[in-house]
Amino acid sequence: MGSVNVNRNVTDIFYRYKMPRINAKVEGKGNGIKTVIVNMAEVAKAIGRPATYPTKYFGCELGAQTQFDYKNERFIVNGSHDATKLQDLLDGFIRKYVLCPECDNPETDLTVNAKNGSISQSCKACGYHGLLKIHHKVNTFIIKNPPTINPATQGSSLTKGKRGRNSKKNGENGSMSDSVNNSMANNSGDSDGGTNHASQTEAEINAAIPTKAEDDDDNWTTDTSAEAIRARLQDLTDGAKTMTISDDYDKTEKERIDIFYELVKRKIDENQLDSVAVHKELAIEAERLDINHKATLVLAELLFSANITNEVRKHRNLLLRFTHNNSKAQRYLIGGIEQIIALHSAKLMDKVAGILKLFYDIDILEEKAILDWAQKVSKKYVSKEVAAEIHEKAKPFIQWLQEAEEEDSSQDEDDDSDLEIEYDDRAHIQPMKKAPAPSAKKIIDDDDDGEEIDIDGI
Repeated sequence: MGSVNVNRNVTDIFYRYKMPRINAKVEGKGNGIKTVIVNMAEVAKAIGRPATYPTKYFGCELGAQTQFDYKNERFIVNGSHDATKLQDLLDGFIRKYVLCPECDNPETDLTVNAKNGSISQSCKACGYHGLLKIHHKVNTFIIKNPPTINPATQGSSLTKGKRGRNSKKNGENGSMSDSVNNSMANNSGDSDGGTNHASQTEAEINAAIPTKAEDDDDNWTTDTSAEAIRARLQDLTDGAKTMTISDDYDKTEKERIDIFYELVKRKIDENQLDSVAVHKELAIEAERLDINHKATLVLAELLFSANITNEVRKHRNLLLRFTHNNSKAQRYLIGGIEQIIALHSAKLMDKVAGILKLFYDIDILEEKAILDWAQKVSKKYVSKEVAAEIHEKAKPFIQWLQEAEEEDSSQDEDDDSDLEIEYDDRAHIQPMKKAPAPSAKKIIDDDDDGEEIDIDGI
């Protein structure tokens, strides 16, 4: 199956953190169809998380039930799901629960505080420590099944675990002595040769749960200076603020977008939008609210006006945080740009080509996203008539992009076709012809009025 980078946004082939590709096998048919993730144990080991966590995450994302067979290392998601879809979902799990929010390094550990119902994340690479700022349905599962407990110790079957718990409960109600309990265990008639593995499992689990003092040692670093204590208290305070709205995930998408809108508007009113820390905060909040892609619609509405050409340069870094390598976010951003152009059509309609080129030049919009948008006139963001007019005004820039793409492809073909070889007693290879360098500035003809448009001069 091969291996891939744990952080698939990293394209370096020498990236040290690798994991196996997901190997999924569909079994059964009809209502009993299910997908077995054959190598989930190996994948989980590579990302440093129990195999149950990503499996449960798949179930939450796909709306399907999950099953865990620890003894045979079978991790199952109900329904038919291909490996590519599961691999993409795994990327989301890794982004939320494995990569460090500060350094994007996967050398992180999760610590569960069952008493407070919180999950902390610490990074061994950069020293980051703080509460997990992601709110997802799988959080409840993680809190109930902390990583300090090895799920493989839960017995060879679920029925044995239930028998062990029931026998323990009956022993407490009858006030039996330890010797009587041992006698009953030895004569229980189990097929394990008289050994009560379920009771042993309970003891192992209890031993694995840290006491209050041990828990404190795990959650706090060894640095006891006043500054370090203050920083840790600030982490807890910031985490508590987000925990107060932990039910936001269950709200409608419109309500979650409204929450993000109010946060961005407040940061603008407080003149804090130039801060890198605020950029990170907004990105984390968008991810928490699960509106990563559509957040660019909100940003376009609040950041842009008739002076969009200057405003996009000012807020380039913030926009890149949302659109870099995210084609969906770029598509929603174009929709937001359409709305701004429609709102200020008198000033901006004739500048559509120049506006799109500006977003392209400063790397906020990629060529593919723009060309995909140009293929269809949509009334999703503005009226059909306005959308058609915007597409018409954008034609010079779209044509420029398409011609540049064609030149690149034809240049590659010419490089191969210009290689001439004559065969006689020896093969003489003629030197390859050097193609003329493309002009730095391209003039595009035939706009609506028949005038020439200099794209760089718009």
